[in-house]
Amino acid sequence: MTIQWFPGHMTRAKRQIQEKLKLIDVVFELLDARIPESSRNPMIDEIVGAKPRLVLLNKADLADAEANARWSEHYRAQGHSVLAIDSNTGTGVKEIAPRVQALLQEKIDRQIAKGMKPRPSRALIVGIPNVGKSTLINKLAGRAAAATGDRPGVTKGQQWIRTGGGLELLDTPGILWPKFEDPEVGFRLAATGAIKEEVLMIDEVACFVLRHLAAYYSDTLKERYGLASLPEAIPDIAAAVPVLEEIGRRRGCLGSGGHIDYEKAAGVLLRDLRSGKLGRITLETPVDLA
Repeated sequence: MTIQWFPGHMTRAKRQIQEKLKLIDVVFELLDARIPESSRNPMIDEIVGAKPRLVLLNKADLADAEANARWSEHYRAQGHSVLAIDSNTGTGVKEIAPRVQALLQEKIDRQIAKGMKPRPSRALIVGIPNVGKSTLINKLAGRAAAATGDRPGVTKGQQWIRTGGGLELLDTPGILWPKFEDPEVGFRLAATGAIKEEVLMIDEVACFVLRHLAAYYSDTLKERYGLASLPEAIPDIAAAVPVLEEIGRRRGCLGSGGHIDYEKAAGVLLRDLRSGKLGRITLETPVDLA
């Protein structure tokens, strides 16, 4: 299955971001810490150009802590300022303002030298759908200033939001890109909830997740669902089906005649992954880029 999703409002959002860039001091590039590179829109480099940028690894509390450290090192090696945060719990959010100050210090010093009073720094927040942009804005603003939801596509327009920390934030709709060159990128995005479930085959996404969990988090998988054993590898859907069937049986995902409802079982697995009930899981590491 090839997963693609590029609604019309995303095309408009790209154009609108480019129009607002002249007003922006710094860009917050919000990534999903569980899939940093897969959630990193390759169009963003082209859109934001040389603007100062802070890479925020969001949902870090749901991701493997060791993997968070490796990804932070990876992006720092590319010359970016990087911060692991969680916009839901507030982890790392208080460190954002000092990072912005450091990124813009030379500009601020020039303004002061000219006798100017520095205005609030203007930040553009960009990221794919459901990565937590609006939740981060609300955390920084200290109020419900932006609409949030556990599904992609909640933010449809742009809005300026002032915070108490010397920042003015421009929220934008999440932007995916027209074509995923690597099909696994689509599966990772689908697994973490960046793509609406209506456009994908949920059982195929669940099988993709099982393959990864069996390879890297087998003990976690067995413990969560009471599985006595797992295959040494799950190379394809055929190998994943018995595992999904056992999960469905243990979670009561039964259809008519007592048969396993694979779609319900897949839903259980994906909800557990997204909510953190499976533990801290990362679906890719910098090694996967080689």
